[in-house]
Parts: sequence; structure tokens; C-alpha cells
Amino acid sequence: MSRFDFSPLYRSAIGFDRLASLMENAASNGSNGNSGYPPYNIELLSENQYRISMAVAGFARNELEITSHENTLMVKGHKAQEQQGRNYLYQGIAERGFERRFQLADHIKVTGADLENGLLHIDLVREVPEAAKPRTISIG
Repeated sequence: MSRFDFSPLYRSAIGFDRLASLMENAASNGSNGNSGYPPYNIELLSENQYRISMAVAGFARNELEITSHENTLMVKGHKAQEQQGRNYLYQGIAERGFERRFQLADHIKVTGADLENGLLHIDLVREVPEAAKPRTISIG
């Protein structure tokens, strides 16, 4: 199946913020079939600030990797292989690795990440450069 680039059509839309829909579409196309794992929230903190919160209970800081390249944010989790010697009667906690990709809109930058109480918080900000901002032209 071929892919079509509809981005020129979106440029003519007025009043619609595409960040959430782009991120959701990218996440729904999970690369390893785990499109629902781990669960996440996308929060609007202010007009130009966003936060992605992912439930990564059981993962340590050194088992998580966050990469931002061009307009793609990738979060990977690799569980250390310390399962040997354990004899589970029931294992309901998912301890599998994951890879989740988010397609970011133009001028979105990752400003930081924090792991607290099993939630990975990734902070994003929209930084539009001065050259791309609209400017008023005086009529002479």
C-alpha cells in the first residue's frame, strides 16, 4: 500500500491544533505490535507547553531511553534479564520491552523528562522562531 503526503492540505486548516492528532496517529502505528502498551496521556499545560505521561511501572531509569530526532520522539523500554531464579505462581505485571514513537508537529522541542511513581513525564514546548512568526507590515 502506498502512502500519500497530506501535509499540504493541513497547512490551509485554520484554528486546529494538529499536535495531539499527529502524536496519536503515530502511536497507533506501533512498530512492534504493542500499540496499547504502555498506556499514556497527552496533556496541554499551556498554549505552547505539552506533557506526555507514560505508565512505565517496573522500569528503572537505566532501562528507559528517550530519543528525539527531527520530528519524531521515540521512547524505548528494555527490561533487564533478571528473571532467572524466580518462580511465579501468577505474573500479571507486564515486564516486556516496548518502543513507542510520536510524530511531533513543527517547532516542537523536548525540554525534559522525569520518572516519578511509575510515570515517565516528557515535557514538550512549541518554540516558533521569529522568522516563522507572522509580522505586521505597515502601509506606507
